[in-house]
Amino acid sequence: MASFKFSNLIAKKCKPFNEGEFVKDCFLEAADNLFEGFKNKKEIIAAVQDVQLSRNTVVQQIEKMCADTTEQLLEDVSDCVAFSLQLDESTDIRDIAQLLVSVKEELLGTISLKGRTTGQEIFSSFHSFVTKCNLPLHRLVSITIDGARAMTGEVNGFIGLCRQHDDFPDFLSYHCIIHQQVLASKRVNTKTVMDIAFKIVNSIRGRSLQKRLFNLILDEGAVEIILHTDVRWLSRHKFLQGFCDLLNEIRFLKERDDKAELEDEEWLCDLAFLADFTGELSDMNIELPGKNKCIGEMMSTVSSYKSKFELMMTDLANNTFDHFLNTQDHLGQNPNFVFQNKKYVTEIYSVIQEFKKEFRDFQKFEKVVEYLSYPFKVDMDIKETVAAISKNYSLNKASLENEILTLKNDIFLKTRAEQESFWKLVPRDKFPNLRRCSEAVNSCFSSTYLCESAFFHLKMTKSTQRFNMTDEHLQDSLRLARTQYSPNLKKLVNEMQAQTSH
Repeated sequence: MASFKFSNLIAKKCKPFNEGEFVKDCFLEAADNLFEGFKNKKEIIAAVQDVQLSRNTVVQQIEKMCADTTEQLLEDVSDCVAFSLQLDESTDIRDIAQLLVSVKEELLGTISLKGRTTGQEIFSSFHSFVTKCNLPLHRLVSITIDGARAMTGEVNGFIGLCRQHDDFPDFLSYHCIIHQQVLASKRVNTKTVMDIAFKIVNSIRGRSLQKRLFNLILDEGAVEIILHTDVRWLSRHKFLQGFCDLLNEIRFLKERDDKAELEDEEWLCDLAFLADFTGELSDMNIELPGKNKCIGEMMSTVSSYKSKFELMMTDLANNTFDHFLNTQDHLGQNPNFVFQNKKYVTEIYSVIQEFKKEFRDFQKFEKVVEYLSYPFKVDMDIKETVAAISKNYSLNKASLENEILTLKNDIFLKTRAEQESFWKLVPRDKFPNLRRCSEAVNSCFSSTYLCESAFFHLKMTKSTQRFNMTDEHLQDSLRLARTQYSPNLKKLVNEMQAQTSH
């Protein structure tokens, strides 16, 4: 039991398999002091020495625990009435493409793509994987993907090949809402400001003397200026905000250099505006990810920020700066500067238009989610609601209309409309279509957050020191690191013959 618990912790912390021996050595080294004065000191030390924590043992324990948690997950999926999948792909330390598959807020497994990552290759590997897992594909409702060309193609793409295969039902597919939000956010034109600011910061951070002189200028407790990385676009806000906060110190250090931009009021105004607006986009990006977030919740977040951007656009047009504190400070310091609000209004408008374009996949869900959130809305357009539901889930319109009207006039259910588990109270035999619709929507992933966050553990597990790790060991380690299931250790221990460590 102790060996299993140690091995489980090693996998969860993404540690090498031989860490068990190191932990055991540490325990034995401290045992003399920890158990000084204990009457059974020798017995305790002997018990620690007997614990099996060799590399091979840890590997075997991790394999058994992974198999047990995977079995628990697959049993739950086989019992469900509807489920969805999310898929995302990235490369590991050896540039091998790893496709991660998640279901039920859990990482189901990893698929190594050692050759090309075409739609056909991805589909073949994925189909073999789900067949091996015995997934009940006839209950599949939706697949959320990262939006790569190999995934989205209607003919030779992964989604297109799934739709053409007889094993797959008529499912929904859409691009991850977080990826769409980042793509839409990139519509902001930051190149002119970023290129100059990046060059200035590099001249400070890239030279030891300049960095030391800059740190001497900073007030005690001031935050050091950060470098920007293009890997995550929304790190631009922190970079730009840090540049604005330390503008006086940067200007003081750069007096000896010809940095005309630091005195250019228009460039500084562009900098202040972008620091303000990218801050709102960054807040949105922080709010969207997370576990156990339903599609309606994330759609509401996107809609609320679109409305906020429209309000910001109106404020700028009227020279109101409640949401633009950096811009307001710049105008206060430069009272003679002519503020060209039209230019910045156009920037925000272009982002709003890009949001509408990127999120068109989710617009078809809007009426469905709106109805399921509150089915007793007084001014509900029943025809429009029925059309949206039947289009997405291929349900009979006449039956749907009858169920919607019956539910709307059900006094018992109306009094329980505010309950979080409302749709579980709706009887399936009386409202089969509406129950099916609610279960399908509640099972949908709106993002690939689970896969995205698992890539961190992938990089930690298959690192530069462990680049020869096999695909099977990588999958086992990732499953244990990410799972919320607890391995049935008593069962696993009973299946083994107890042996002391060599």
